[in-house]
Amino acid sequence: MTRPAAVAIDDLAAPRFPESALPIREAMTEMGAALLLEPEALMAAAVDQAGVDDFGDAGFRERLDVVCTAFDKDVVLSPAGRAAAFVQLTEVLRNRLLVTDLLRRHPEIDELEVRAPIIICGLPRTGTTHLHNLLSADPALRSLPYWEAVQPLVPDGAPDDRVVGTALALDVLNDALPYFKRMHEMTPDEVHEEINLLAMDVSSMFFETMAPIPTWRDYYRSTDQTPAYEYLKRVLKVLQFVRGGDRWVLKSPQHLEQFGPLSTVFPDATFVVTHRDPVSVTKSLTTMMTYLARLNLDTVDPKVVGGYWADRLETMLRACVRDRDVLPADRSIDVRFNEFMADDVAMVERIYAIAGQPFTADVRSAMDAFMETHPRGRHGGVLYDLSQFGLDDEERRAALQFYVDRFDIQPEQ
Repeated sequence: MTRPAAVAIDDLAAPRFPESALPIREAMTEMGAALLLEPEALMAAAVDQAGVDDFGDAGFRERLDVVCTAFDKDVVLSPAGRAAAFVQLTEVLRNRLLVTDLLRRHPEIDELEVRAPIIICGLPRTGTTHLHNLLSADPALRSLPYWEAVQPLVPDGAPDDRVVGTALALDVLNDALPYFKRMHEMTPDEVHEEINLLAMDVSSMFFETMAPIPTWRDYYRSTDQTPAYEYLKRVLKVLQFVRGGDRWVLKSPQHLEQFGPLSTVFPDATFVVTHRDPVSVTKSLTTMMTYLARLNLDTVDPKVVGGYWADRLETMLRACVRDRDVLPADRSIDVRFNEFMADDVAMVERIYAIAGQPFTADVRSAMDAFMETHPRGRHGGVLYDLSQFGLDDEERRAALQFYVDRFDIQPEQ
């Protein structure tokens, strides 16, 4: 298969949407003009969708206040962005309602065990998605397909159209952002991060992916996230109850700065920490997040959005260096990008050995089959340039050298 040529995204500061995406953008603009991003309105909409009204522990309410305040104070959402934020916030609250209701009706769910998960902790663009996909190809491991992450449960009596609905939503995304799949392909059935599940407790980096919101970032980073991870564990039990499986493979970038809560809540987990040249990661992440910003912001300033994520990446790497030794030495492994790319399956075998997970011929065949149908780079690449974000390669390399030195990271050209 011929790989499409890499492209430079030349409209980050002045977004151009494809003609085919304009009707839905116009509809969302009209919708957003009438919406209030306020806790009461969001909660009422969620109750209406779920058909139940018990949100469980009321502690989420303070966090929802902070999220709504951040969207009002820190950024100027476009009307379409306001509509998108309303839909996403209502969605996580609706999911919370349905989970609370199922736990009330089936208290035996809390007796289930989340057994020795394999947890991938690493920044975007460090090979986490490829590794997550390979592990999830093993039928012995339980993973989270995107459609289940978006909507873990269906209201009683409602048709289960989650796969179709997720596919339609991704069609809208890919239509509006035709280059996004070059950076991160998403389909309804492919595995996804549990960041959506953490968002159901309104305590997650999920909200930062919608817009740069330092008010929420600072609140989130100053708050112990152990209760949020305890909530995640309960949701995983709910999903085991509904669809089976008990040994999870999990992944989220936010884990990189939450080693303490993560290892406390999942004390028998195996932790896989991925690493890559942080300048390369900065180039890629700032580009991807600035490209996404056009969906929600009235005006996209690459220096503001890119600068936010360059700083966020640095704080996460500092937390990783600070807390890496919190993870158990006999059940954790550092995976460097160049080594993983040189022989990905061999690296998976090393991970399985640490995790005590059988690596059989059938497992290898499943992973080979996945790679056959999902060749890397099949949608083409993107050309990256830090200068468009007001950032300098050498300044970033010097600022992030502490991390390179700590984990012996190979620089990339």
